[in-house]
Amino acid sequence: MPASDELSLVFAALADPTRREILSRLAAGPATVGEIGAPFPMSAPAISQHLKVLERAGLVTRTTQAQWRTLSMQAGPLDRASAWVVECRREWNQRLDALESHLQHMKTGSETNKEEGS
Repeated sequence: MPASDELSLVFAALADPTRREILSRLAAGPATVGEIGAPFPMSAPAISQHLKVLERAGLVTRTTQAQWRTLSMQAGPLDRASAWVVECRREWNQRLDALESHLQHMKTGSETNKEEGS
C-alpha cells in the first residue's frame, strides 16, 4: 500500500523529471494546461496524469475561468519537504560530530596509554 501522507506524496511527485520540469515552469507563474504540456513530447493524457500526481501532492492547483484551466504552483508542500530535509541534515551532522569526537577521544586515549606504558 503506497504511503499517502503529504511528505511521501511530495517526494513521489518530485521523483519524476517531467513533474519537476512542470513545477519549474509553474514557478515562473500560472499557465494553462496547454502551455504546460506544449514543450513535452508526450500525449495530453500523459501530461494530465503528471498533473494529477502534482495536484494530489498539493504542489499544483487548478482554477477554471470560462473554458481556460489555469495551473498554479503551491510552495507550501515544498517548504515542508525542504524543512524535513534540513532537519534530517542537522541530525545527521550532529551524529557525525559525535562520532568524530568519540573517535578522536579513543585515538587520544590510545596514544596516552602507549606513552604511559613505555
